[in-house]
Amino acid sequence: MRELTESETRVLFEKLSKYIGRNITDLIDRPDEPFCFRLQKDRVYYVSEKLAKLASNVSRDNLLSLGVCMGKFTKSGKFNLHITALDILAQYALWLKPSGEMSYLYGNHVLKAHIQKMSEDCPQHQGVIICSANDQPMGFAVSARAAVECKTLEPTAIVGYHQADLGEYLRGEETLA
Repeated sequence: MRELTESETRVLFEKLSKYIGRNITDLIDRPDEPFCFRLQKDRVYYVSEKLAKLASNVSRDNLLSLGVCMGKFTKSGKFNLHITALDILAQYALWLKPSGEMSYLYGNHVLKAHIQKMSEDCPQHQGVIICSANDQPMGFAVSARAAVECKTLEPTAIVGYHQADLGEYLRGEETLA
């Protein structure tokens, strides 16, 4: 497990900023204790600095994971968020009505009729976290329209493009190793 290089950090922060904007600093400079990002076998982990120092005593071959897996770097150098990062990023979310939750978990896009609440300043093509009506994070999406446009849309218009959801584990169960 090692610290991220400057270019890896830049790519990670660019991806996170698509979902949580300037709130990235809140992830690192937490009031309870400082946290950091560490890399292990192309996967980025979000872990407290105290735990990261303790883990430095374990050899890289014997360490499988540490903290919360935020995602992984592809061979081309891009960063893909994993569904395990959802709980951390969920405080910046779009909430669905109970009627739209199952549709989203089956892999469908988010329709205007399914939205319970949405932040007023959400621009078009912004990454969003999808939450249920009772604040359970369910997945990631990309906003299809700006929040200002959504007020005048018809109920069947797509507001968010599906990216990943908790239902993927069930739908792809036979392909999991």
